[in-house]
Amino acid sequence: MPITHDRGYLIPAIGEEYERCAEQLKSSIQQFHPHVNVTIVTADMLPHGDQGGWANDWQMFAISPYRETIKLEADMIAAGPIDHWWTLFELRDVVISQGARTFYDQPAQSRFYRRCFDANNLPDVYNAITYWRLSSTAKEFFTLVRQIFTNWFEFKKLIKFPEEEASTDLVYAMAAQIIGPERVTLPAGLGPTIVHMKRYINGLQGEDWTRELIWEKDPFRINTIAQWGFVHYHRKEWTLE
Repeated sequence: MPITHDRGYLIPAIGEEYERCAEQLKSSIQQFHPHVNVTIVTADMLPHGDQGGWANDWQMFAISPYRETIKLEADMIAAGPIDHWWTLFELRDVVISQGARTFYDQPAQSRFYRRCFDANNLPDVYNAITYWRLSSTAKEFFTLVRQIFTNWFEFKKLIKFPEEEASTDLVYAMAAQIIGPERVTLPAGLGPTIVHMKRYINGLQGEDWTRELIWEKDPFRINTIAQWGFVHYHRKEWTLE
């Protein structure tokens, strides 16, 4: 896709459910930043066709119409201003967010979902917020991401407790480890982190936080606690409520 703007947000949304999530995310961003560029990537825009699920991720590098891109997972909501992140990122070629927060705004302590990462000493990256500028580093990184997705049967032999199907977070972590985490992440504590609403991260009784906790969308609060940055609500049906 030709470059049309210097900066913008890119939201992969393959399938009707993700398109609905992406529209809500776009609206939440523009609530705080009305004039920013936001591109929602649908299946018909994929230059190499729908590869299925997470395996489409590597195509985002070629699709982005921006010189500097922040790619966001669709099932999130912006709970506050985020434009200051551009200043944080602009001197780097690639930045993948690290770690996650609870809705109490505390660093996530549970490693329930990160067994493979810990067993293989992989960086604790979350692709939910990924920045890149057009650069040789970004091209190298996404070329490697493509290779891992395409040849997952071979790559998963290299690690302990591999996932049956490669997730984007795991592939990003492996790619980061290969080319050097320092080239694609910021020092711990400097970059943005998502609020992740999965059960064990927040110490919940069940899987559906929307039934267990009290929440309000405007302003976005969970159990009366104001949220900020991006909240990964994870329960996609929440967009219908």
